[in-house]
Amino acid sequence: MPGFISRWRAGSVGCVALVLPYLLLSAGVMAPQHIREGSGGTGGSGEASALTWRPCEEPAQRGFECATLTAPLDHARPAGRTIDLAVIRRTATNPSTRIGSLFFNPGGPGGPGTAALPVWYRFFPEELRKRFDIVSWDPRGVGRSTAVRCFSDAEEAQAWWERQPAGFPVGDKERRTWFAGRADLAKRCQERAGTLLPYVSTPDSARDLDRLRRAVGDGQLNYWGISYGTFLGAVYANLFPDKVRGLLLDGNVDPLGYVDGAKNGDVRETTSLRMGSDLGSAATLGQFLELCGRAPAARCAFSAGSPEATRAKLADLMQRLRRRPVDEWTYGKTVAEVRSALYIVHPGWTDAATMLQELWLGRAPQAPAPSAPGAYPGFEQEAAVVCSESPNPRVLGRYPELEEFSAARAGDLGRRWVWDYEWCARWPATAAHRYTGPFDRPTAHPVLVVNPTYDPATSYQAAEAMTRTLADARLLTLHGHGHTVLGNPSTCVNQHAARYFTTGVLPPVGASCRQDTPPFAPAKPTGGIAAGGGTLATGQGI
Repeated sequence: MPGFISRWRAGSVGCVALVLPYLLLSAGVMAPQHIREGSGGTGGSGEASALTWRPCEEPAQRGFECATLTAPLDHARPAGRTIDLAVIRRTATNPSTRIGSLFFNPGGPGGPGTAALPVWYRFFPEELRKRFDIVSWDPRGVGRSTAVRCFSDAEEAQAWWERQPAGFPVGDKERRTWFAGRADLAKRCQERAGTLLPYVSTPDSARDLDRLRRAVGDGQLNYWGISYGTFLGAVYANLFPDKVRGLLLDGNVDPLGYVDGAKNGDVRETTSLRMGSDLGSAATLGQFLELCGRAPAARCAFSAGSPEATRAKLADLMQRLRRRPVDEWTYGKTVAEVRSALYIVHPGWTDAATMLQELWLGRAPQAPAPSAPGAYPGFEQEAAVVCSESPNPRVLGRYPELEEFSAARAGDLGRRWVWDYEWCARWPATAAHRYTGPFDRPTAHPVLVVNPTYDPATSYQAAEAMTRTLADARLLTLHGHGHTVLGNPSTCVNQHAARYFTTGVLPPVGASCRQDTPPFAPAKPTGGIAAGGGTLATGQGI
């Protein structure tokens, strides 16, 4: 969801840069693909041509193969104009036992798979790497595929970003700057990408995914989607229910909350508030302060000796920052960075504690590493998907009201979640093929839903909603912290996942697992499956 991949972008705040600061090293250096007139041949028809694989060119992609797939701009007009999709794979390490391809979507929306897969590949269970080609792609509108680009080059995009308030606007002056900047962005996007904007929605990408499935020669789909990728998986499951072999949805979006019935009238809440993302962040921050306060300063630099004192220390720091920044570290920037850090427990939580302690001492923490020189940041690509299909308020004055509402129920982090969606207020395009349901079509095989109990972006309650909404889904609970299980590893979950994809066997009803390494604790793997309860069969939680 918004925020998940955003620090891959132009110094913006997102979760993964704490461990993956250079994901756009290769995604932005090649010229973007363009929309082409259709020829009536296989490139624009309903048939998916085979992929021509070649070694990828970038050093970060060494050992991977790349290809390009042509797809219709509008799947309702298969012989019309076409776009290109950039695809990447790592072939099965044990070809003699190969089952097929396992597709991976890194979320966002707007996550470029050609950049993400080389980084995330090692987190997939070894058994899956042995028996599947792991495949990802840059969804339409993103990265190396035919992309939404609202600026002439990376420098122009970066300059626009740097004029915006860091994190979110605080006070009337910054709000005016924010509103004007987002209105300017909407105008730029309509002028530069207006033809593409109606065709970058989730159902468009789900149809691309089915085209990719056919292109690799698989009769049914195997898929691991994280964050927004869970919504993409849910849409695929309902557009192509007979093509589902294995779908693992990790870090879940509430599908009904996301589409909100696709209302066309007066939308009162943002996507984030409907899905409870602010509440998930608040609960996870509460855990951060609780566990930090219990830990010695050697493990959590911000610890004040007890959970209560550590909570009071953070409240005091935030009040100080509201009155006076520490160099460029404003209140808005700090709140955004704290939320980002909660996504990946290791090293994110330790780094967050160090960052907060530096600010407490009146010193500016070290700035995050910048994107690679010349890499196009692509922050507008996230908005292009969400704003086209998920209703958000169009009245500007509603956002300050929602900020206060969310702050009252979720604290400082709630403010950031509201403003994440304000650029939808002036977005110039609506998806040509919005998908609003149903989400309960019976699938050929059941879906596996996994989620941490303390997820700062896609709450555990959203995973429960996903499980209830789908026709046939089983929830595997990770008693742990952070956004997605793949980013916060559990040997126990990996074993369940490997068994699910290789044999079709689901975890027992009510099964649960632990993370391998809890926050602020020495690394000590604790994997293994126990009947009916994963590694929590003893009843001991984190």
